[in-house]
Amino acid sequence: MAQSLRARFQRLARPAALAAACAALALAVSCSAPVNSPRPGESGLENTLYSPFSGRSPKTLDPAVSYSSDETAYTYSIYEPPYQYHYLKRPYEVVPRSAAEVRPPQYYDASGRRLPGNAPPALIAESRYVIPIKKGILFAPHPCFAQGPGGELLYANLPEKDAAKLKSPLELPGRGTRELTAEDFVYGIKRIASRRVVSPAFSVLADHIIGLREMNRAISREEDRLTRQTGRRPRFLDLRRIAFPGGGVKALDRYTLEIRVKGKYPQFKYWLTMTFFAPMPWEAELFYSNPGFAENSIGLAWWPVGTGPYMMERFEENRLHSMVRNPNFRGEPYPCEGEPGDREAGLLADCGRPTPFIDRIVFTIEKEAIPLKTKFLQGYYDSPAIDRSDTGQGFLIEAADSPEKSREYESKKIRFPRSPDLSNWYLGFNMLDPVVGAGRTPEQAARHRALRQAISIAIDWEEAISIFQKDQALALMGPLPPGLRAGQPAGQPEINPVVYRRGAGGRPVRRTLGEARALMARAGYPGGRDSATGRPLVLALDYQQAASGSRQLLDWYRKQFAKLGIQLEIRATDYNRFQDKMIRGAAQIFLWGWSADYPDPENFLFLLYGPNAKAVTGGSGENAANYRSAAYDRLFEAMRFEDDGPRKDALVAAMVRTVQEDAPWSFGYTPLSAAAYHQWVLNAKPSSMIRNTLPYLRLDTALRARRIREWNRPVWWPLLILAAAAAAAAVSAARLVHRRSERLGRETRP
Repeated sequence: MAQSLRARFQRLARPAALAAACAALALAVSCSAPVNSPRPGESGLENTLYSPFSGRSPKTLDPAVSYSSDETAYTYSIYEPPYQYHYLKRPYEVVPRSAAEVRPPQYYDASGRRLPGNAPPALIAESRYVIPIKKGILFAPHPCFAQGPGGELLYANLPEKDAAKLKSPLELPGRGTRELTAEDFVYGIKRIASRRVVSPAFSVLADHIIGLREMNRAISREEDRLTRQTGRRPRFLDLRRIAFPGGGVKALDRYTLEIRVKGKYPQFKYWLTMTFFAPMPWEAELFYSNPGFAENSIGLAWWPVGTGPYMMERFEENRLHSMVRNPNFRGEPYPCEGEPGDREAGLLADCGRPTPFIDRIVFTIEKEAIPLKTKFLQGYYDSPAIDRSDTGQGFLIEAADSPEKSREYESKKIRFPRSPDLSNWYLGFNMLDPVVGAGRTPEQAARHRALRQAISIAIDWEEAISIFQKDQALALMGPLPPGLRAGQPAGQPEINPVVYRRGAGGRPVRRTLGEARALMARAGYPGGRDSATGRPLVLALDYQQAASGSRQLLDWYRKQFAKLGIQLEIRATDYNRFQDKMIRGAAQIFLWGWSADYPDPENFLFLLYGPNAKAVTGGSGENAANYRSAAYDRLFEAMRFEDDGPRKDALVAAMVRTVQEDAPWSFGYTPLSAAAYHQWVLNAKPSSMIRNTLPYLRLDTALRARRIREWNRPVWWPLLILAAAAAAAAVSAARLVHRRSERLGRETRP
């Protein structure tokens, strides 16, 4: 009986012992790394940047094919086109990257005679871009360069059974490198023309680069010839053996690249900042042509080979990607100049120091928004999307709506640097429409212009920005967003004099409804009624979504037009039907937007160039308003061939004044991009145009580790209370057992 009681006592005492052990464990763990870390064993002191990605892995990292924003963090960190944008300067400035310098093009006439730099564009038959390449640039170490004792490439012809076993090219033990040469750029441009590659840039570039379209045909002919000769499609097509037709692209010597462009095309320098023009070693194509590689996702789409500051370390599809510092990278210096305010913001503190600063970049998939945000706020992600400049907008909207969120973000010192997007949203008038369009006579043209101007005054874009954009946008004065050379006089802010007047301190103030109503009367619609018939003016807004999902916004538009007595009818359709109406020129008023391909005014001003009218070109043009102005078109044709400088600025300013007066658009707004970074991410200056930002970022890892510990202290008091309760219960049970044991002992005593 005593043994049974002792056994029961031991069973009752186990919870107390377990509770005590839990309490001891809690005290021990509280002094180490947080128990909720998604990366056990890492404290935050490692020089690694962590950022999530959602949805899927990048579709392709082949520089000739990649054209998606979610791929640029990788491609622009691994590959080096000839040029890049200065990281800090605004307006954007093109500077060398793998090139030694940015040289102006050389101009030639139809007879091959060289012309001066200021030659009239009509005389220029050809522009030659002669690009000196920096000496001593090395490719990142990679198995495609590994050589045997005799100089042969070790892995050029792997047995298929061996190649099929690999999950990563880095499983091969050999590595090698070599110096970058001009021929690698020639090879990369040839790949743009290859039907095997299918580059999205081919059709545009073929209109400009001499011989590129012919190169496409030459590659196809050679592949067909080899297929007929051997009876099977060649696994590797050596483009070095195919001459570039017309000499459009060639290496003048080991370190000099020449690209010949039809006519004068000043915007070509912006193309040279894109990874379409990244160098490509032929050894990489040969290596990745090994049978069995593609089936295991081993190829340029997943494992790039470049000269940039980073190289791919891991690519686990739809799970994790990581890049590490390229040990062969030369260490480009951090910039020492920027725009006003950069020094005060600490963006010049690393002046002259070699980049990159961070050893490893890790992207981890997060399929759900809530866990992603939670881990960011806990400090386990340095940014919710390091490769995007707009992820902070949601946080700013939350902070505006919730004082609690605002206090949290402020207490954690999360930074949301903002910059204007190179994009616009506008309300357009179809200039083919008989009511709001250009008109058939000078009298009609004047009346319709007055109507468009009145509507432009009445639509309060500042109010729309406050309500619907939560102040995350800027009202526009013309077709150009900030960040471009807009042609305004030095020191004088741009203003649309038709819609605004200057107020106190020179700030633009929207003109009054009284002025807008006077314009309505001049247009023949006093009080919103036709002066000839007395009927109310009814206009139609064609909208490219289901109206039920945008009721508040559409009601707001109705109210804007109602200020002038205009009845606004909403014609909401799906996007395909909307596109069809735009192509046919059947819309009346519409909402549209544009994002820049490159930071040049031409990329926005062509949206109003007459020959680009959508209804005239069958939809291939981007002039959705079908605006035609002989004066504007003449200015555009002169401006598009001008190099940056005072003359171009004057032409741009004249074009902006023309469309301000004609009002084919109510100019709308440009969104403000707002990124999101923790306080320990330094040198962050987000931009939708600059894509090679990762090498410039620096981490204060000691600060990160401290904040992670502070923000993720485990809450142990419930466990301690449980332990105390279990211990008390065990003591009470032990006393009860002891008393019963004594009583039973007395009862059994003789």
